[in-house]
Amino acid sequence: METTTILDALNTRRSFYTLTASSPIPDSKIQEILSTIMLKTPSAFNSQTTRTILLLKSDHQKFWDIVKEVLLAKIGAERFVRTGAKLDTFRAAYGTILFYEHTPTVTELKGQFKSYAEHFEAWSEQTSGMHQLLAWLALEAEGLGANLQHYNPIIDPKVAEAFGVPEGWKMRAQLVFGTAEGGVPEAKEKKPLEETMKVFLGEQ
Repeated sequence: METTTILDALNTRRSFYTLTASSPIPDSKIQEILSTIMLKTPSAFNSQTTRTILLLKSDHQKFWDIVKEVLLAKIGAERFVRTGAKLDTFRAAYGTILFYEHTPTVTELKGQFKSYAEHFEAWSEQTSGMHQLLAWLALEAEGLGANLQHYNPIIDPKVAEAFGVPEGWKMRAQLVFGTAEGGVPEAKEKKPLEETMKVFLGEQ
């Protein structure tokens, strides 16, 4: 991507919650996007701790059925009415990317580089965040809408059983995507740069 294209994608990124089970691009393109992100995203010490699972169509629906089942059992039918309606909006989308971190790699690096041991968990989360944002930007740049969810860890055991998730994969987020309906949401208000950014330009 050219710099302007990346910034354009960042400027237009939104959380879209009204999503349909359709896609303006073929499944092969979605897989290509995620494959490129997995192969090209940097990580501290080249640790490559991020893992992903791409779920489309019926497998995407299967995942959200599991989430509904787990939460219904957890909170009960009365409280689930509102939650279930929200989960149905995610299920109505086209696909979900599950983001994981590979905890054995983090543990190994802690032992291998003891001077940095306390930092590897934070670096792992930073790596995951980069993958999540890049996937979000790339999918929306292709005309899809997306939103990021965090129903882990309560759903992890059932999801692992259903999709053969290897031991040591720790779920961190779920990126839901599909064709967006209902217009573009307003941009959320951000804190002024005077509070969040400092610039020191130096001298020639």
